[in-house]
Amino acid sequence: MKNETTHFGTETVPLGEKQERVDAVFRSVATRYDIMNDLMSAGLHRVWKDALVAMASPAKTVAWHHLDVAGGSGDIVLRMMKAAGPNAKAVLSDINSDMLAVGRERVEAAGLSDRVETTVANAEALPFPDKTFDLLTIAFGIRNVPRIEVALKEFRRVLKPGGRFLCLEFSTVDVPIADKVYDAFSFEVIPRLGKLVADDEASYRYLVESIRKFPGVEPFAAMIREAGFARVSALPLTGGVVAIHSGWRI
Repeated sequence: MKNETTHFGTETVPLGEKQERVDAVFRSVATRYDIMNDLMSAGLHRVWKDALVAMASPAKTVAWHHLDVAGGSGDIVLRMMKAAGPNAKAVLSDINSDMLAVGRERVEAAGLSDRVETTVANAEALPFPDKTFDLLTIAFGIRNVPRIEVALKEFRRVLKPGGRFLCLEFSTVDVPIADKVYDAFSFEVIPRLGKLVADDEASYRYLVESIRKFPGVEPFAAMIREAGFARVSALPLTGGVVAIHSGWRI
């Protein structure tokens, strides 16, 4: 890791510095995160997350174990447990304790504390044994991981043979004209919304910049394959604004 660099938005920073700066961003926005998601996506993030859950097809009758990495406010876990049967259990993990506190409160309010465990965990070094989970998800979190290739290998390690990896992440708009409108909205409107709603323009500017730095569908699919996953695919949604990436541990 010595002398290695990565990007923090459009900045080039020492690899060891990125996680600290990402943590600071999410500490700042934790309590307003879901409100800002609604404003940033015009509510579409809810539709995208529902599509992720539908693709996961959680088990209705048998014991089934789900890990949500960088799960923050608990949106994915709560949806997954609602769709799954009573024998399903989940772990909600996040490296940021402030975000995880929001998720823990929501899990308790939903009466799911007996089925959902919450734990602070680094995506690059997950504190779970090999072959533990049937499903691993990460939604809008992979682009904030300093070493994505290391995290992907960890994801495969903790999945059971036959287990599935699903990643919901922003992608590249592929509709002419719409891509220009999307860029203008992202760089001009979203940071201002961050200032008005969360009193934090800089954090939301970083979030927009991090989206543009994230690999496109095919380069990211290649990274997933390189980590050892099979049957890798991607489903673009909303003209390519986001994509759901899938891979299986065979």
